[in-house]
Amino acid sequence: MKKLSLILALSGAFASFNAQAWGNDGHRAVGAIADQLIAGSSAEQHVKALLLPGESLEKIASWADCVKGTYCGPQSDEMKAYVAANPKHSEYHYTDVPFQLPHYHDHGVGTAEVDIVQTAKQCIAVLQGKGDSTTNPHNFTPRQALLILTHLAGDIAQPLHVGAGFVGKDGKFVIPTQAQLDAGEAFDARGGNNLLLDDVKLTALSDGLIPAAPADDAKPAAAGTPPRAPQTTRPFHSYWDTTVVNYAFRRIGARTPEQFAKLVIAANPTVAVAKGELATWPYQWADQSLAVSKVAYADVTVGAATTQTSKSTGETYSVWALTMPDNYPVPSSAIAREQLTQGGYQLAAVLKAIWP
Repeated sequence: MKKLSLILALSGAFASFNAQAWGNDGHRAVGAIADQLIAGSSAEQHVKALLLPGESLEKIASWADCVKGTYCGPQSDEMKAYVAANPKHSEYHYTDVPFQLPHYHDHGVGTAEVDIVQTAKQCIAVLQGKGDSTTNPHNFTPRQALLILTHLAGDIAQPLHVGAGFVGKDGKFVIPTQAQLDAGEAFDARGGNNLLLDDVKLTALSDGLIPAAPADDAKPAAAGTPPRAPQTTRPFHSYWDTTVVNYAFRRIGARTPEQFAKLVIAANPTVAVAKGELATWPYQWADQSLAVSKVAYADVTVGAATTQTSKSTGETYSVWALTMPDNYPVPSSAIAREQLTQGGYQLAAVLKAIWP
């Protein structure tokens, strides 16, 4: 764990506390932080003008995920229209830069014209009133740009939404060329989704390291819902999307995203805010998250590969067992807290820069 601890200390240069894409709670925490930071500003008035009555950045922070299906409830006409006009909308949420690299570059391995950096840049241009056929190829409206940017500010702070692991034939992480990927000499672990943790062991480890959630937070299963079979594996990406958010909330004593936001703001965090032209800010955000992805991948070990087949497409693909150090839940949940805070502060900063 010495390597992980050292890199964690270095990552504090980007976001440290004086004294973590995320699931729904993580995104709402990012939005709640930004809500509180823009209160009373010109940015708050412009945001309110684009939102519907009763909406806030916290409440709309998961909108761009909710459009992917009906798990947030029935699709609204607004959601249906957005999906119809944006057939690649699910690709807006991430980029797959090899985590070992220092910077995101246009047209690099794992990047795309519809990835998170390019999409966030387009949203900013639209909110600045600079959207045209070049800067806004998706034809986002200002409201759509705000809905998407609010979500992407959280996604881009999730380290595995930027830094990706690629596995070579020797079973070790590599920095591939596109030619190697095309030739099957290196394999994309799909943002960590094809790296599988032992969930039984992970749960046992976390029970001894992370404070338990308050008993009254447990939600009973809905009537008629069959008991859910226990998981035996958990994708590394899922761990970083949701598990570490749960750990971060528990460690700070927060039950809700709003409580989390209040607690981290009260801690007076020192957060590095992007500088220069606003069009460059998503690149700076990606580089910050890419640096943190090195922490996420530090000291994890790739194990045996097996083959799985997609139930929906019939596609066959490789997955790898992944082993993490026994203490991993502690530093990873600390990073989650820092990155959720980073995302909230970044969102507030860019909105204030757009509408000073």
